[in-house]
Amino acid sequence: MTMQQLTGMMQGLQEAMTASRVEQERMQAELVASQTRNDELHRTNEELRRGWRDVDEPELVTPQREFSTPFSQTILETMIPNTFTGPKVTFTGMEDPEAHLTAFHTQMMLVGGSDAVRCKLFMLLRPQL
Repeated sequence: MTMQQLTGMMQGLQEAMTASRVEQERMQAELVASQTRNDELHRTNEELRRGWRDVDEPELVTPQREFSTPFSQTILETMIPNTFTGPKVTFTGMEDPEAHLTAFHTQMMLVGGSDAVRCKLFMLLRPQL
């Protein structure tokens, strides 16, 4: 290989490196621009979510109770989700009350019912006369 060929190869490699650097800088600039657009979209999305919640979630107003009940207003206002499957125990009055309470409590723990939901659902499981 001649010196002229080596010089030509070196120049070709330098040009390729320069082109590679230019391409790398262009790609870096595109990445920064993409990250900036992503941040802007994220901020806009959060603003829309906050605005959407303000518009679509009407304030739930529960009227004050008009009947006598042992439950607090907080328990009365607790919503039971439509997808919630409560316990399947019923009390006919013939069973042991302790066993009934234990079965009810166990089933509610398994399905994840809160104390307020337990109170509301327990009213529904009164004796069938």
